[in-house]
Amino acid sequence: DLVKSHLMYAVREEVEVLKEQIKELVEKNNQLEQENNLLKTLASPEQLAQFQAQLQTSNSPAASSQAQGAALPPSQAAPQNSGPPA
Repeated sequence: DLVKSHLMYAVREEVEVLKEQIKELVEKNNQLEQENNLLKTLASPEQLAQFQAQLQTSNSPAASSQAQGAALPPSQAAPQNSGPPA
């Protein structure tokens, strides 16, 4: 009975830790989705097409995340274009 109560305590403690991690991950995911949407709106169609091409040519998830980081920040230069916004 003592072993069972210790195990139950450990499980409850682990569940609380996991719930907190899930909460943090959901918040981080929402933040990243908002940032992604903002970057998409700021990027020019040419930059989006270039980024899509990079995603299609990369096979590993690490390369995809690196390509995203490298391809999207130049989108901040998009407002300098004299053409109409897309």
